[in-house]
Amino acid sequence: MTDIQAGSARPSLYERLGGVYSIATVVEDLIDRVMADPRLNANPRVDEAHHKVPPAGFKYLVTEMLCGAAGGPQRYSGRDMEASHRDLAITASEWEAFMDDLQATLDKFAVPPGEQAEVKALVESTRAAIVVPGAGVVAPQVAGRQDGAAAAR
Repeated sequence: MTDIQAGSARPSLYERLGGVYSIATVVEDLIDRVMADPRLNANPRVDEAHHKVPPAGFKYLVTEMLCGAAGGPQRYSGRDMEASHRDLAITASEWEAFMDDLQATLDKFAVPPGEQAEVKALVESTRAAIVVPGAGVVAPQVAGRQDGAAAAR
């Protein structure tokens, strides 16, 4: 068997992660962790979004997305990443907090390092559509001034 044939015989990331049931279990832990993370909920827009969306539906869509991206038969049926995160003003530090949560979940389930790297690469591929460039520096200062002005009224 040539290297090309051996490479094509390698199971998909979806299969190596254990399929939909295993992926759904990991996503459930991740979303519970993310929705309770005070670093993320410090952003009032994110906090509000976390309380507007029923966790079960959010978990379903993330499972669907990850399964499809990992080579499974599922097809993501939700809104695109930019549209669903546009109004949340997610900062680079909030993204890093999310990635910390992802790492904690992957470690909890002892996902092997190679598969962890692939999952994180899939997630990182959405960063540009989710994170507002420069929001971590400018947004808190502007928001603080606006909040102060509003409080003075």
